[in-house]
Amino acid sequence: MEFILEFTQTFMNLGAVVLLPVIIAALCVFFGLKVGQSIKAGLLVGIGFQGLCLAVTLLIDSIDPVMVYYSSMGTGYDALEIGFAALGAASWTVPFAVFVVPAIIIVNIILVRLKITKVLNVDIWNFMHFLVPGALAYALFGSAILGFAVAFGCGMIALFFAQWLAPKWSEYFGLEGTTCTTLSFCAWTYPICYVINKIIDKIPVVKDLDANIDRVSEKFGVLGDPAVIGIFVGLFLGVLTQQSFSSILTICMGVAAAMVLIPRMVSIMMEGLSPMGGAANDYMRKKIGPDADIYIGMDIALGLGDPACITCTAVMIPVTILIALMLPDMRFFPLAILAEVCYVAPMCVLASKGNIVRTLTCMVFMMTTTLFFANMFIPEATQMLSVTGVEIEGFITASHFGWNPGNLFVSFLKLIFG
Repeated sequence: MEFILEFTQTFMNLGAVVLLPVIIAALCVFFGLKVGQSIKAGLLVGIGFQGLCLAVTLLIDSIDPVMVYYSSMGTGYDALEIGFAALGAASWTVPFAVFVVPAIIIVNIILVRLKITKVLNVDIWNFMHFLVPGALAYALFGSAILGFAVAFGCGMIALFFAQWLAPKWSEYFGLEGTTCTTLSFCAWTYPICYVINKIIDKIPVVKDLDANIDRVSEKFGVLGDPAVIGIFVGLFLGVLTQQSFSSILTICMGVAAAMVLIPRMVSIMMEGLSPMGGAANDYMRKKIGPDADIYIGMDIALGLGDPACITCTAVMIPVTILIALMLPDMRFFPLAILAEVCYVAPMCVLASKGNIVRTLTCMVFMMTTTLFFANMFIPEATQMLSVTGVEIEGFITASHFGWNPGNLFVSFLKLIFG
């Protein structure tokens, strides 16, 4: 059993860039595509995802001077924010991980065959969103069975939220046959932003503000082009933070490049996913019936190609630092979270149907609550890491303790029942 756990950990540590091509190619073969087509589909998805990661890194690196400007305003923190990747990797070391992951996959396949869900979650890299709450329950209550139950429950809940938003996700982002199964975003960010938009619909004047990027493009011609909008966003951030002329130019070009490159990388991913989606639907109709459509559950990163996501991400990174500086009793400074702001954007954009004002409203609310809860549950986060075998001195936290609904549920359960 230990060998299986070590092998799984080693495989997972390779990251989504390696995992995705292997999983997609294997699924393509399973659904009946030829081996050559399957390998090509897997490679395209992996290449697109690698390009997407590089473009997101370019965006973050480009606005680094802006982040440095704001980060210099705060000091005196006693907790370290370690980022979702380190936390997710640590969660694989808990004893029930090797049992709950295959259980989630097997039950998912059974539910699809029984037509209870139309979502097939292939995003195994993001199973960390289920394992982290399970590890937290194990750490706080000392029960591996409870940890297993929490992780398994999160895996099932993600399927049903992903199915609820699948038609909207497919239509808005043009990602036919896919949906998002990343728990923190499909089962937390989207429902909250959905409610926020319903509230905005009741506010006179505000509800009629039309700030959709597509409308901007239509009205202003080349000035509404995503690349030109990127230049303006970079210029705004550079001037606001009193950067030098050369730094402003670098920021402008970095944001503009990200505005163009990120959608292109997503389109490469879709070149690989489209054949698999078609083959999966043919397979399911043949096995179950003509009405058996299926949605492939994917990473939230697939939604990053929308220009509104990139624009709002660039604006929200410095705003997130400001929020951190304004919140009372903050014990950590957001470092890794700044690189994760982009993953909040797709669901905010989707719920707001691309309206920039509404999206920014949703993102301000989501980042405020994320920082607040990540700060509030620092003791729980530190205790969770202690059961993973990862040795670290002092207090820690991460975005998962602010936006993962499984973590919030377990943490509040501990607060209520002690």
